Amino acid sequence: MSKPQKKYLVTGGAGYVGSVVAAHLLEAGHAVTVLDDLSTGFREGVPAGAEFIEGRIQDAAKWLDPSYDGVLHFAAYSQVGESVVDPEKYWVNNVGGSVALLAAMRDAGVRTLVFSSTAATYGEPVTTPITESDATAPTNPYGATKLAVDHMITGEAAAHGLAAVSLRYFNVAGAYGSCGERHSPESHLIPLVLQVALGQRESISVYGDDYPTPDGTCVRDYIHVADLAEAHLLALDAATAGEHLICNLGNGNGFSVREVIETVREVTGHPVPETAAPRRAGDPAVLVASATTARERLGWTPSRADLTGIVSDAWTFARREEPTTP
Repeated sequence: MSKPQKKYLVTGGAGYVGSVVAAHLLEAGHAVTVLDDLSTGFREGVPAGAEFIEGRIQDAAKWLDPSYDGVLHFAAYSQVGESVVDPEKYWVNNVGGSVALLAAMRDAGVRTLVFSSTAATYGEPVTTPITESDATAPTNPYGATKLAVDHMITGEAAAHGLAAVSLRYFNVAGAYGSCGERHSPESHLIPLVLQVALGQRESISVYGDDYPTPDGTCVRDYIHVADLAEAHLLALDAATAGEHLICNLGNGNGFSVREVIETVREVTGHPVPETAAPRRAGDPAVLVASATTARERLGWTPSRADLTGIVSDAWTFARREEPTTP
């Protein structure tokens, strides 16, 4: 067996995005350790071949040592609605945990970090597509905690020479092998619509149909989770000592709520009843990313931008997850 190219710690690697990135790292020949407390992740989501540690990022110093070449940091609570009603939970975990992780990295001499940030740091956009130079004004504690960690990383890079890349992504979707989306509670549109197709939900609520968009429903930028994973590996190579690079990740064009629903109908062959609902407060009409920086600095171009393909992969995973009747 050939020697692994490099060794990486993946925090939150039992979750949706973290598990897919861990799988890509293994396929690239790297050694991977997944650190996850399984509060929202799944043990079976950890890819075969990765070492698994059940633990909290607040205790990362117990396991992080100079043998690691870098850290990919996904461990965070990520439910926007929950963050509004229980903000302290998000500040303690997302920010407090990241403070502890950065300290552990500094003490161990591990000097490369790729951070899973979010488009929620921008809040309601003033311009579209959103660029990294646009103002950051989160509208919820989840986005605020991610922005706080971005600020911490900027300081760490300047003061201690950390090589860091933050990847701000929009709506991640699709699946990769046995790794797919299964949040509880689920709040993302594609898996919710697929639940209707599976008969697990009566209908899908459409929150507002009078937006200034072609069909009146909100438009969002969807990115395939495998494209996202590839960007993380490229970010490891692009990380430069003393620099904190921030890149948006997205397809650069959006799909409306109605387009997503119709695509699910076409892919699954099942009816998907809709229920009209009032607009949700703070829902922008259009959220689309400019990924120019990612293309120029990382050499990244999404290759799975087709909505039908994204939904098809998610549908395959959703049927695999559906309980079977004895």
